[in-house]
Amino acid sequence: FWLKHIFWLPVCRLSRRPLGNRAAFQLGRGLSSFSFSPFFNMSKWIEEELEEGLRGMYKIKQIFASTKSKFQHVDVMELEPFGRCLMIDGLLQSTQVDEFVYHESLVHPAMLIHANPKNVYIGGGGEGATAREVLRHKSVEKCIMVDIDEDVVNFCKEHLPENKAAFADPRLTVVIEDAKKVLEESETKFDVIIMDLDDPLEGGPCYQLYTKEFYEMCKSKLAPGGVLVTQAGQAGIKRHNIVWSAVNCTLNAVFPKVLPYNQAVYSFMDEWGWHLALSDDSMKQLSAEEVDKRIAQRIDGELTFLDGEAWQGLFSLTKVHRKTLAAETCVMTKGTHRFMHDTGLTVAEK
Repeated sequence: FWLKHIFWLPVCRLSRRPLGNRAAFQLGRGLSSFSFSPFFNMSKWIEEELEEGLRGMYKIKQIFASTKSKFQHVDVMELEPFGRCLMIDGLLQSTQVDEFVYHESLVHPAMLIHANPKNVYIGGGGEGATAREVLRHKSVEKCIMVDIDEDVVNFCKEHLPENKAAFADPRLTVVIEDAKKVLEESETKFDVIIMDLDDPLEGGPCYQLYTKEFYEMCKSKLAPGGVLVTQAGQAGIKRHNIVWSAVNCTLNAVFPKVLPYNQAVYSFMDEWGWHLALSDDSMKQLSAEEVDKRIAQRIDGELTFLDGEAWQGLFSLTKVHRKTLAAETCVMTKGTHRFMHDTGLTVAEK
């Protein structure tokens, strides 16, 4: 077995959405721009550094389509362990085998804990899957999705058939712009704000959107009883204390009640974390029975991952996680940050 370096570039591990220019990728090229000669009958692999001293490898079966915008390179391909995948700048965004786990966990806790969500704001989400899950709620009257990269949005419309109905839904408004700018300038008060953002990476486009100042602005854009949810990066037993716990501490400095949760996502090679920030501290955590009741009454179709019992699992943190949150003191501001691991990626042949 041997590795052949085709390219090496700094990327952020599973940064969740294209909200800004990953300038570092301009040094590299997209996966499909390489020519692998069939004469040698070699398998194509992606190797990704998950953390210092730990790498994962995925076998490429087929590349279906690619595009390059002024911000980033996008591929839809089939990886042997994950099925059809969306990759942006050479890193996994979502996979056929488990994208529903991430998106149902991101969207439905916020939507279900709210009494009657009608107006929803999505920061990021160019893939369309977050909007897809929001629009399953019968109460939604308007959903605004803001992503900076029009080429990526159009590419996903064309090549991700599972999200086409969401893009065609008249309740969805897609805005091509900076998500922070649009929210700041909006006169609408939202029932639910969903931040489906790039990970906070040093020098990256989105780390300022995990700060106290940003969350204070978000809170001012919530209607009474409003809810904010944000993805918060790796939340497994080893790495939950890097960003996930600091985001929790930061949100607690702004909101009266914050509910942290996490869930294993197979293709992410770790547990992933989110935080649910409630503007009204009288809002109660839901029982399994109430979750099942609200799902039956309020959501079109059957959820694949989430029900009342799974909801209890999401919010049941280990003793290690609870101790970390209790001890965390980092409130992230414009001058104080925590960053996720800056990883590298290689294409290899075997």
